[in-house]
Amino acid sequence: MLIGIDLGTTNSLAACYRNGRPELIPNRFGKYLTPSVVAVDDFGVLLVGESAKEYSVLHPLQAAKVFKRSMGTDRVYHLGDKVFRSEELSAMVLRSLKEDAEKYLGCPVTEAVISVPAYFNEFQRKATQQAGEIAGLQVQRIINEPTAAALAYGLGDKDKDERCLVFDLGGGTFDVSILEFYKNIVEVHAVAGDNFLGGEDFTEILAKMFLEKNVIAPESLDQKNKNRVMKAAEICKCRFAETNSSLMTIQLNGELLKTEMDLAEYETACQPLLDRIRKVLERSIRDADLKLSEIDRIVLVGGATRLPIVRKFVIKLFGGFPSSIDPDTAVAQGAALQCGIKEREEEIREIVLTDVCPFTLGTEVNKSNGVFDESNHYLPIIQRNTVIPVSRTETLYTAHDNQSRILVKILQGESRLASNNLSLGEILVPVPPGPKGKESVEITYTYDVNSLLEVVVKVVSTGISRKTVIQGGNTKLSEQEVQERLEKLSYLKQNPRDEETNRLLLLRGERLYEECTGQDREIIDQAMMEFEQVLKGQDRKEIERAGKRLAKTFDEIEGR
Repeated sequence: MLIGIDLGTTNSLAACYRNGRPELIPNRFGKYLTPSVVAVDDFGVLLVGESAKEYSVLHPLQAAKVFKRSMGTDRVYHLGDKVFRSEELSAMVLRSLKEDAEKYLGCPVTEAVISVPAYFNEFQRKATQQAGEIAGLQVQRIINEPTAAALAYGLGDKDKDERCLVFDLGGGTFDVSILEFYKNIVEVHAVAGDNFLGGEDFTEILAKMFLEKNVIAPESLDQKNKNRVMKAAEICKCRFAETNSSLMTIQLNGELLKTEMDLAEYETACQPLLDRIRKVLERSIRDADLKLSEIDRIVLVGGATRLPIVRKFVIKLFGGFPSSIDPDTAVAQGAALQCGIKEREEEIREIVLTDVCPFTLGTEVNKSNGVFDESNHYLPIIQRNTVIPVSRTETLYTAHDNQSRILVKILQGESRLASNNLSLGEILVPVPPGPKGKESVEITYTYDVNSLLEVVVKVVSTGISRKTVIQGGNTKLSEQEVQERLEKLSYLKQNPRDEETNRLLLLRGERLYEECTGQDREIIDQAMMEFEQVLKGQDRKEIERAGKRLAKTFDEIEGR
């Protein structure tokens, strides 16, 4: 039996496709939502879901939650005297869902379609697949969460022809997908996201406000009291759906604290989070080459979209009311529909679903700055939001005289500097020594719907070929660490780059490069190389003139 699973940050659930429709599967408590929480009690007994969530209130050091954000990284969780990785914790949640499904359906469940945030990288997707395998499930497909939600929303009316933006704000991640429905075709045009933005962050804002109002330093609280504050903040946050003020009451260190929380004040404090949401939305619309007016419908998914401030933000931004869909169950229903499509169920066998590559895939190259060749430049081969499956080939040449081998680094990311992108692997091929630029290699990247990347490097003159298939693995750097490195680029330490105007200009260029694709990236890269060369001369007047030229280039690109 094949089931669809929404493996969420806060809650998870499963569904199947039978009798011509998706059907939600209740857990052992008769509920559809299973908390994504794992704990180990004092006797070494493993707890998952509701029981683990309850146990975590009194024993926070023996429980783990929000571990989805750490998928594909080296982070470990200590539960008592036991140590677990994120994929192992996720596997326990998946096994619990599998057992509940088998009891409900009355048959063995051996296969699954599992959803992930659209902005999960290759390591995070592979970690999710490994979690499924550990749980005893053969993962037939990894599907993007907003794509699954769009399936649940759009397949009810086969005559629908419209562009849809799926706004998916869950407990720990935020995704946006822009899709088009046309007859029996569901085509994804663009995806964007933030893997460290979700409902938990909105709760933390309220918890921080409470502590500030009561003049309590967060570091003065132990984990149990921190959990109490977060739980009270979650309750208060939910109450804002019905009232403009809410009383937070918490027992801390023997003292009963009562504080009135104001919705308007809370909205102001959440503005930085809303700004991050806006940037993701703008990127997705720009990548889809659309205008706001060309979006026909907005679909809200994820429990955090119930927050009044989020709905108010979406209505104000798009100038209309979003479509009604169950934000908690839509992704699981869509995953179940994908099961039906895969098994070619009669009602939906003709449905065609296309998806896109969420991140740019490329390699490292040398580029001339006008004086000498610089290494550490990123060459995109498959641009983000390219429809998959896809295959692209680039021809590269030797960079040095008498070069006897070429190392092809397989990278994923949006930074113009190769070292700031995620390393997926590498291929080394021998080439006949000779003058610089004489020998060449053809590099072919092929990416499919199951997130498998095949890389083939062929030496043109000898026909020697090397191939590898990237299926993920343990990444040395998490996405958060990559972002931190991006913010600490080496040029910030060099004079006169320490000057604020130059620093901001270069950071703006880095941001624009990540936001753009295609020819614009080449223009930005070349313009920044020229400006960096001027900076090395340390002629302040020339730097000022070059800075104005660079700013004008950025303005022209942003103004398109």
